[in-house]
Amino acid sequence: MKGTSLFIISVVIVLLIIVIVTITIFKKKRKNYYQKVYDDLERGKNLIGSTPVLLELSKLEPIVKNEKMEEKYQKWEERFEIIKNEELPKIDDMLIELDTLIDKKEYKTARFRIAKCEMELYKVREQADDLLDQIKEITLSEEKYRSIISKLKTKYRSLNKEYNEHKNLYEEMAEAIELQLENIEKRFLEFEKDMDENLYSEVVHIVKALDTMIEHMTIVVSEVPDLMLMCKQLIPKRIKEIEDISKEMMEKGYPIEYLNLDYNLEESRKNVNIILDRIKVLNLEDCMFELKTILDYLDSIFVDFEKERLSRKVYEESIKDFAKKLKKTNKIVTDIYEQLDDIKNMYDLNEDDVNIINEVNKDLTLIKDDYKNIIDRVNNKATPFSLLTKEVDELTVKLKQTEVTLDVALKSLGNMYEDEQRAREQLNEIDKLLRECKEKMREFKLPVISDNYFVELNEANEAILEVVKELSKKPIVIKTLNTRVDTARDLVLKLYNTTLNMINKAKLSEMAIVYGNRYRFIHEDINRGLERATNLFFKGNYDSSLKVCIDTLKLINDDIEGKLKSYENKA
Repeated sequence: MKGTSLFIISVVIVLLIIVIVTITIFKKKRKNYYQKVYDDLERGKNLIGSTPVLLELSKLEPIVKNEKMEEKYQKWEERFEIIKNEELPKIDDMLIELDTLIDKKEYKTARFRIAKCEMELYKVREQADDLLDQIKEITLSEEKYRSIISKLKTKYRSLNKEYNEHKNLYEEMAEAIELQLENIEKRFLEFEKDMDENLYSEVVHIVKALDTMIEHMTIVVSEVPDLMLMCKQLIPKRIKEIEDISKEMMEKGYPIEYLNLDYNLEESRKNVNIILDRIKVLNLEDCMFELKTILDYLDSIFVDFEKERLSRKVYEESIKDFAKKLKKTNKIVTDIYEQLDDIKNMYDLNEDDVNIINEVNKDLTLIKDDYKNIIDRVNNKATPFSLLTKEVDELTVKLKQTEVTLDVALKSLGNMYEDEQRAREQLNEIDKLLRECKEKMREFKLPVISDNYFVELNEANEAILEVVKELSKKPIVIKTLNTRVDTARDLVLKLYNTTLNMINKAKLSEMAIVYGNRYRFIHEDINRGLERATNLFFKGNYDSSLKVCIDTLKLINDDIEGKLKSYENKA
């Protein structure tokens, strides 16, 4: 219990010591802060007091030679006396009061006094600095302005030398330029006079005027030769060249009226004369830009001339090719129209086929009208070739599209003719195949021909007759004709296959019976089988006869079927 009490007391004592030390340090730091602020304010006040206004005023005494300068000198002296004897003592009183407040640790009031003192200090410092700058403007004027004038004289000498070395380039502008150079020299003399009399307020204007004049004359001396060259030679020469070329091109039939050269060239001449008048009074503002703009326009005319020349070559080549294609296409369409009635009589044309031909003719008529319009405008020299070339290209595209449509129509008509010719060729082939069937039947002389064969033969003959009928019709219906041809071909091929199959079966059956006759008396079953096969053969049932023969002869030869086939191949 006793130990716990001692520990608590120790902790309390330590905490008290920490609090006391902290408060002491805080108070010391706060006092140091305010003391530092006070020192800074006092230092600022002393700096204002040490401003070298009196030194600069003393420099003015030897150069005060007129009433105006004397008046300024007195005002500056009075202003400094007010700062020194009224403003600074007021700040001293404020600092003394602030120091007392800091000693008494009245920091709240001290903060307000510090702010007020800082504002007053700033105001007085600005007054002192402004006063010093105004005085230095005079004390340093001679050195500053003489330095500036020295540089301006160097620039002027260089400018004057440049002018005199190339005086012949300035032509009638020489008098105006020399007059301005004389004015500059007069300004230099005025500067020296005012500097001797310490009229610095006038010197400022002279220096500025000299700088502006020399800068302007530097531009004049630099640009006038080029401007005169452009006004007197380059542009007039370009205009003359354009007039000569345009006359030559018009004589050769080039339609260049759209360039409106007469008006534009006259306007260019007027603008050049206006610019020349401005140059004569040394007003060069935008002159170079305007002259370059005129030159650019004149150069663009040469580009237009060349464009027209090239366009004419392209036009003449393209219109020649177009005319050939148009003539060819027109001839084809004309031929079709002349034969259209015959074609309608020959073939059963549908409405779409006729419409395609009509559309092609309509489009071709419009193209021919446009072509004639182009030719008329060329003859009348109403449209530049650069535009005509584009129009010919567009017409060529239209003609190409018309040719594609025409090709579709021609293909349709051509297919009809080809189908007719193909039908006639196939009819000949079918006839030939049918004759072969008949010849083979007569050659083999079958004992009996089945009724089914004659039915197929009749069907084939009738199908051929249908093809002949379709070919003899006017107009020919191609779709029906193709169907008839396909049917006839299928039926004749079927008959041909039937004929070959029947003859082959009959041949094999006959061969098998002849082969088996040698074994009739050896085996009774063979005899009976061959008798049955013979009966079937003479009834015209050749398939069954061959089957019975083969089955019968297998009793003596298992490979009889292969042997018969080998005989068939040899035959």
